[in-house]
Amino acid sequence: MSKRAVLEVIALDIEDAVAAQAGGADRLELVTEMAADGLTPSAATVAGIRAAVDIELRVMLRLADGFAAGAVERLLRVADEMRSVGADQFVLGFLDADGGVDLAAVERVVDALDGCRWTFHRAIDRAADRDALRKQLADLPGLDTYLTAGSAGGVDEGLPTLLAEFGRQGEPGYDQTILVGGGLRLDHVPPLLAAGLGAFHIGGAARPQGWYGPVSEASVKEWRRVLDGAAG
Repeated sequence: MSKRAVLEVIALDIEDAVAAQAGGADRLELVTEMAADGLTPSAATVAGIRAAVDIELRVMLRLADGFAAGAVERLLRVADEMRSVGADQFVLGFLDADGGVDLAAVERVVDALDGCRWTFHRAIDRAADRDALRKQLADLPGLDTYLTAGSAGGVDEGLPTLLAEFGRQGEPGYDQTILVGGGLRLDHVPPLLAAGLGAFHIGGAARPQGWYGPVSEASVKEWRRVLDGAAG
C-alpha cells in the first residue's frame, strides 16, 4: 500500500483551520497578513486554532515582509509566546543582504525552540546558493522540512530542481522532507508523486474566493482525493 501523501494547508483563523481539517488536511501552517506573504499570527489565534483542531500546526515566525530576520530579540520573545500557548512546530527562514542564509539569526531562533520541529520556508527559493544553504543548515536540531517550489517563480519553473534535490537524499543537507508549495496546481501532483515526493502545501488553491475568502472544505477534499488517488 502506498504511503499517504502529506497535505499542509495555510490557515489564517479558526474557520480556515476547521474547514481544512474537515477536508482532509494533515497539517496547518498558521500565518496572518498574506499581503506580506505570511507573518506570525497572534498568540490568541494560535491558541484558538489549537483548541479547535487536533491535527499538527506549524506557526510562522516572520515579523515583516521580506526575508531579513529583523529584530531577533523580538523574534525570540514571539517564539516563547507561541510556545506558551501550545505551539510546538514552526516555520522560519532568514537570508542576509547577499542572499545567503542568515545563519546567526536562524541558530538563535532554533536554540530558543529547544528541539521543536520546524520548516525552512520559501526563502530557499530566493537564496543565492541553495546547495550552500542546505549544507549550512544540515545539522541544526529540529529542521525536518523545506517548503519550496524549486524556484522563486513557482513549481512550473522549479520542477527540475525539486526532482534533482529529491534525488540527492542521503547527502549532507538533503535528508529533510521536500514540502512542495508555491504555484502548486493539481496537475503537478501525479508526476511529483510518481517521482517519489510526498508532501504538498497549498494556500490560495484552497480558497475559491481568493485570500479574502475562507478555506473551502470542498477544495481541500478535492486535493485530498487527487493526492490519495495518484498515490494509489
